Amino acid sequence: MHPKKWLMLLINIIGGAAVLGSYALGILTHPNASQMLWGEVPESVRPYYTANMLLAAMAYFAFIYFILFRLNPVKTRVAGRFGFGLFTALFAGILIPSALWMPLTFLAVERSSLALVWAVRIVLWLVGLASLALFFAILKVEPRQPLWAHRIALVGSIAFCIQTAFLDAIVWIFFFWK
Repeated sequence: MHPKKWLMLLINIIGGAAVLGSYALGILTHPNASQMLWGEVPESVRPYYTANMLLAAMAYFAFIYFILFRLNPVKTRVAGRFGFGLFTALFAGILIPSALWMPLTFLAVERSSLALVWAVRIVLWLVGLASLALFFAILKVEPRQPLWAHRIALVGSIAFCIQTAFLDAIVWIFFFWK
């Protein structure tokens, strides 16, 4: 495997473990985590939100497959300017703030801190922006072979953006701290 792909894989393994670890730790240390994390999100919205969370998680595997196993790091160009390293940076931009979201959210609630609420918002906006940038990078990547894998990655990145850039960075933020 090419060294750039190893780095991308390493970031996903470490970053993914950090995200899942922060979730596990948050749930284990906060018995009422589920209610705290929903905040004031209406009950009627929660089933759609939850369904899209699962869809976004599956979508992640669709685009990571394309990037890790179908792109050649030497030949990859995004919008004619950027190389494969852009994908690595975007995944770091998604995973690092994602690992901070739950701990910051619990701190914001426990301390009733407006500064921490803003930190949570910024973290979610960063994830949303990095997700949108990832969508555009997948849209503009060359070469796009095989075409079926590129299309699945593109559709997956749309589902992921709906979760991160719309539901998390707009809807959740709007309802969480009213």
